[in-house]
Amino acid sequence: MLELGGNTGGAQPQGDLIKDITEATFMQDVIEASKEVPVIVDFWAPWCGPCKTLGPMLEQAVTEAKGRVKMVKVNVDENQQIAAQLRIQSIPTVYAFFQGQPLDGFQGALPQSEIKAFVDRIAGAAGDGGLGEALEAAEQMLAEGAVVDAAQTFAAILGEDPNHAGAYGGLIRAHLALGETDQAEGLLASVPAEIAKSPEVEAARAQLELARQAADAGPVADLRAAVDHDPDDHQARFDLAKALHASGEVEAAVDELLELFRRDREWNEGAAKAQLFTIFDALKPQDPIVLKGRRKLSSMIFA
Repeated sequence: MLELGGNTGGAQPQGDLIKDITEATFMQDVIEASKEVPVIVDFWAPWCGPCKTLGPMLEQAVTEAKGRVKMVKVNVDENQQIAAQLRIQSIPTVYAFFQGQPLDGFQGALPQSEIKAFVDRIAGAAGDGGLGEALEAAEQMLAEGAVVDAAQTFAAILGEDPNHAGAYGGLIRAHLALGETDQAEGLLASVPAEIAKSPEVEAARAQLELARQAADAGPVADLRAAVDHDPDDHQARFDLAKALHASGEVEAAVDELLELFRRDREWNEGAAKAQLFTIFDALKPQDPIVLKGRRKLSSMIFA
């Protein structure tokens, strides 16, 4: 796995099953297309050695899936905005989308057997014995406040598929919604290695970290007064951002962290940027707060 910066190789994609795309067509070729069939996205660059190995192996596995999954390739050098929005920090990185949402993913090169297992798992998402519908129902329950019912449904899905990243992430979030931080932490520690880096589990991990912070957050009014008194009191602004997030004012928290980053990006070993990424990870990649926040952060970094 290589950090971004520097010039998949493999066979050229052919046909509609596997193709190169740009950020201009990402919505059409990934988000919209994934509403019909799962879409695997391979983020690569011409200078990335491991990409030259991973790309062809992915293409072979996708071809063997015989249309149950599609694959697109995104050159991060030529499509930096979408790479930044999805927080692609090293390559190769692979995401799978289904029904317009991230389904699973991994970073770095994998052996052929694990790649085939990954593609087969994604290809099965469209015909998974009803697990997809059950997951959608559980997410709806969680959103509507029927947390116990949601937790039971997530657990039932895991009973059918112990490696279901969406159900693991959902069950962790359900425990957090019930205020059961210790149970959420224990469940996170037991996540199978194969899905530990999946977007759903990473989102749950970020939400757990934010929940821990919320328990120690100070009063918003006091922290706001401290920042107004001394705008360069970076600790007070950082604590204000945590308190705002704990009170549900997520966008306001992001704004304070962006202001802290603007004033001193190196403060406390880059704490503002790290906290921003934690908040972004806890939200869906296409959430307007995430897209707006990443865009502002990128403009500061590359200004």
